[in-house]
Amino acid sequence: MMEDDMREKARNAMRLILEAARFEVDEVDQPLDLSAVRDDTCLLVLCSNDKNVISQFDKTNYSLMVNDHEMTCKKLLFTFEKDLSTENCVQWGIDEFVRYAGEAVLADILSRELALDLSGTRAKKAAVIAAGAGAAVAAPPQGSGITLPHFPIKITEQAAIKTAGIQGSAKLRFMPYFLFHYKSTGEQVYKDRRIPFDADGWGAINAINGIKLELDGKAVVEDEIPAGAEVADPHIAKEEASDRITNELIERLTQKVRIKQEKGDAIFYEEKILKPEKKNITIESKQVYIPVWQIRGKKIIEVNAYTGELLSEPMDEGVEVF
Repeated sequence: MMEDDMREKARNAMRLILEAARFEVDEVDQPLDLSAVRDDTCLLVLCSNDKNVISQFDKTNYSLMVNDHEMTCKKLLFTFEKDLSTENCVQWGIDEFVRYAGEAVLADILSRELALDLSGTRAKKAAVIAAGAGAAVAAPPQGSGITLPHFPIKITEQAAIKTAGIQGSAKLRFMPYFLFHYKSTGEQVYKDRRIPFDADGWGAINAINGIKLELDGKAVVEDEIPAGAEVADPHIAKEEASDRITNELIERLTQKVRIKQEKGDAIFYEEKILKPEKKNITIESKQVYIPVWQIRGKKIIEVNAYTGELLSEPMDEGVEVF
């Protein structure tokens, strides 16, 4: 049995998760714990280890009448019983609870909406998602056998579709980038002016279309990618990417110096353009991949699967994949 104080704590945590997903949450009468409503979705939550209560919850159909409109309610179960399975509700255990409680806290810190997948049940495949919109998440996708250095996938397929704002099929694609660390040193002196060219930073350049991103290479992982994901081939060579980065860094650090001079009754200004020397610039780069959800509906929308950013233009053009 789940003790009363433990059940109350579980109920409070589930409320936080659901509210992070922008549900309106209320407590309901026993034996249930919470109801949550958002748009056309109604969710009922039960926190229990009692097999009889869970069995009744699993086989009972619930509906909610809102403004003369009847909605069929989804059901979300949170239980510590590892061997228990249900057929008609989303089931969360400790793993799902910990995962979504943590993500809810992060969503609150970042002032973002927590994305919950309501598509499946534990009985159909494994791990489901936490309390709230009554979400269930399918078991982690199987590996593809391909190991790549890439930024981790933090955005789920359902969250990407929601961000895209269209209905359609989603495919996970890994886009090639050159992750670079640049460092510039040295200085130039003109008249009485000293111009330093110190710079140190990270970035990434798309190996297909040359578009740059600000990324920190410390987040890259060397891991197997999910089965079914596409991997795009680079169209820009590593040397070409390094030259582009060097030239753009020189352009950014270039300064125009204006010196005021007086000769007798005349005052005139002299301008000098000072640039860093290539020999004082070092570029370290390696090829990495950024995961992108491509949603194909009435139009094609892409969402960065690492940052959740909606991309304003495709990351590739006529990409070849293997």
